[in-house]
This record gives sequence, structure tokens and C-alpha cells, in this order.
Amino acid sequence: MVSAPLTRSPLFFDWTLFLPALSLSCLGILTMSTFGQGASLASRQSLWLLIAAVVYLVLASIDMSFIRRTPAVMALYAVSFVLLVSLLLFADPVMGARAWFSFGPISFQPADLAKLALLALLAKYLSRRHVEIGDFRHILVSGAYALTLTLLILVEPDMGNAIIFGTIWLGMMLVSGISKKHLAVLGCIALVAGSALWLGGLKPYQRARIISFVNPAGDVHGAGYNAYQAKIAVGSGEMFGKGIGHGTQSKLRFLPQYQTDFIFAAFAEEWGFVGIVLLLSVYALLFTRLAQIARAAATNFDAFFTLGVLILLAAHVAIHTSINLGLLPVTGTTIPFMSSGGSHLILEFAALGIVTSLARHGRGATRNLSTNEYLGG
Repeated sequence: MVSAPLTRSPLFFDWTLFLPALSLSCLGILTMSTFGQGASLASRQSLWLLIAAVVYLVLASIDMSFIRRTPAVMALYAVSFVLLVSLLLFADPVMGARAWFSFGPISFQPADLAKLALLALLAKYLSRRHVEIGDFRHILVSGAYALTLTLLILVEPDMGNAIIFGTIWLGMMLVSGISKKHLAVLGCIALVAGSALWLGGLKPYQRARIISFVNPAGDVHGAGYNAYQAKIAVGSGEMFGKGIGHGTQSKLRFLPQYQTDFIFAAFAEEWGFVGIVLLLSVYALLFTRLAQIARAAATNFDAFFTLGVLILLAAHVAIHTSINLGLLPVTGTTIPFMSSGGSHLILEFAALGIVTSLARHGRGATRNLSTNEYLGG
């Protein structure tokens, strides 16, 4: 079965992708801003947004079809692997984790590049073998690729990103059509791995966070402080919020990391329930557009890569909001486009740029679901 190729857009960018991402970024900057009442990351994040927007426009305007090729995919994966290993050998700990390379005022988190590398590799692997996904060997091989990067992330230690990597792989397996039997086997493996991680792989502070999640009132001045303050911030926003710049939990610094790990709670305090509905609606528009592009993709690789970007962004949103609402233990996970930070923002816009480019240059490529081969010139 062959689908019709996607027609080339007259614009070199997709405004239905770019504008929601830009809007979310601006809402994040607005939430970070203290309006002259204290130190803020808003100005620096504005600069990162400008750079990220340029990255999107550049990638969207050029032909990124070379990313479909095996050498390009493996080179990206190898670079990510080397950078993650180099972190453990050479990077200085920041807040107890070797997760960033610091160059003066600029920090780079290789885990962000590794997410893009994993998306490309899984898209390449599954584009040729998704009809053979019933063979458990393919699940093991693709899992090994993902597990290699995940273990390096865990050693840093960075539990939040490790969960994201696992979610990317599982999501890609699900969209490729994994059987229920194999899914049950994976569930058992995850249960055993989780038990082993609890007994010997987690740091004491990570165990304390999980315990505080099970018993939130047990240590509200210690391990449970962040989650407790986040729930207060969300609840105090009520229906219409306290107003932009008037969030007491965030602006008075009762809520730690309100510009990164808890920016959703800070936003909810100022915008209220109505603002949350608006925010999630913008994310829904972005995800719907990605799903539409995946359905119309010219090749299997394009479809899997676009779905991978959707899974990556949706996983970040789901985990970040759940943490801020007290539904998951605190793991330090950002929310796409809104949280402060340059490397993750550039990654997110770059991923959208690649998706746009693949869609624009899909004419002449053929997505053949029976042979799973790229037939285009």
C-alpha cells in the first residue's frame, strides 16, 4: 500500500508548528519574569529563544533528508555516546550530577542531543523492521540501543532524563505494533529492573523523594518540600489565577526552581485553571499537527521520526505536569519550550525544524508499507 506523497509547502516553515512552540516559549518567559523585582532568567531565555527560532528556520529551509541515511544516524548516535561518556570523565558536578558541560556562563546538556540521536536511530531501525516487530530479537536490539544511553544518563545521575529515554523507546515500540505478549514480558522486565534500582541503584535523596511521594505529609520541610510547595502554588491559582507577576509562591521563592522544574506550578498560580486549559490546548494543537504530519509522511522513517518527536514532547509534558500536581515523585524534568534552559529549547525547535524539512522535501519519496524501503531519489 503506497500513500500519496506530501505536496511541498510554498512556505519554508510550517507556521502550525512554529507558532504554538513560539507561544509556549513566550508564556514561559512571561512566567520567569520578575518585572524588575528581583533576579530573573527571562532575558537570557529570550536570547535562547531567538537562537532556537533561527535554528528552526535554518533546518526547515534546507533539505534534511540525509538524516534518513544509516551513516548519518550512526554518527549522531556515536557523538552522543562519546559526549555522555566524556561527561562522566571530565565534567564537574553541578547540584550533585555530572549532566552539563559548562563554558563560562553557557552550559550544554548532552542528554538533549542524545534524545535526538535516539529518535533518529529508532526511526531508522523501525522503518525497515516494523512489520517484523513480532520477532522479539528486534525488540532486544532496539532496546539495547536505548538502554546504552539510558544507563549513561542514570550514572550521572539524572533520573528524570533516564525516564524520558525509556518512555521514548517504549512509545516507539507501541506505535510500531508490539504484541501484547511481548508488552507483558517488557512489563515484567521493568518490574525486576525497578526493584533492582530501588535496592542498589538509587541515591539516598532519590529514595527520599519517592518515599515523600507515597507519604506527602511525612517530610514537608525536607524531601517533600518541593512537591508540597508546587501543590500549594497550583491550588492557590484557583479559577483565574493571581495575575501575571503576582505569584507569591514563585516570586517570593517559596517554590524552588520555579523557572525550570516547577514552571508549570508557577504558571498555574498566576493564570489559574483557565490558564492551564489554555496552555494544554496549545500543546494539544502542536501534538495534533505532528500526528497529521506523521500520517501524511512520505517514508516510514519520516513517519516514525515525527511520531518520536511527538512522543518525546508529550512525555515531557505528562511527566512535568504530573510532578507539579503531586501525581509523580520529583525527578527534575523540564516542560517543552517553557522551562528555562538553552540546550533543551534548541533541541525542541531543531526537532520541529527537521520534521518540517522532511515533510517539505517528501515529494519524490515513497512510503511503501510492504517493503519498508525508501524508494525516493
